Amino acid sequence: MKLGHDINPLMGTIWALLFLAALVALGFARWSLAFVSFATLGLSLIPPILAFRWRLKLPLPFLLATTVFVFASIFLGEAFDFYERLWWWDLALHGAAAIGFGLFGFLFVFMLFEGDRFAAPPSAIAFITFCVAMTVGAMWEIFEFLMDQTFGLNMQKSGLLDTMGDLIINAAGALIASITGYVYLKRNSAGWLGHAIAQFIKLNQWLYEKSRRKH
Repeated sequence: MKLGHDINPLMGTIWALLFLAALVALGFARWSLAFVSFATLGLSLIPPILAFRWRLKLPLPFLLATTVFVFASIFLGEAFDFYERLWWWDLALHGAAAIGFGLFGFLFVFMLFEGDRFAAPPSAIAFITFCVAMTVGAMWEIFEFLMDQTFGLNMQKSGLLDTMGDLIINAAGALIASITGYVYLKRNSAGWLGHAIAQFIKLNQWLYEKSRRKH
């Protein structure tokens, strides 16, 4: 698979460890651990596979962040029970995920306008960004429910309280992402998150042709 750059060594190491953990778990008949290992590996490979399929170039920090996030949430969180050992683990991951999905929502909406800053008010794009991040967060809560009901996991922990706490954190992260997108459109700069947006647009300029227009 060629993504326009080399795979980060840390990403390759995580993928190799996940595959090895799955094989060891199968050998010792640890079916739940094997499932979690394979699920984590599969989910972490989705971004580079989709990028290859859609001819996208993903910045290495983005690929590394998604790989580490999936590893931390599914493998460390479930297989090694970090959600119970560290009270802040779940909150931190949900907040980071909401910001990430919000930035993805912004890039997607901005792509629909071909990078034209004047096609829609920045406030409207920021609002859609917020909605996208919240939708993905809600879908994740449904995923947790289905995993608990189907495979007997405990991803929802305390049930309703855990779900609502996660959604509140999602809203905070989504708000940060939407504000970042708004400031980026207004000033063409928004800190390191704005830099991440600019880096993705630069690598995939063919999706944002009108962004070259001076403003």
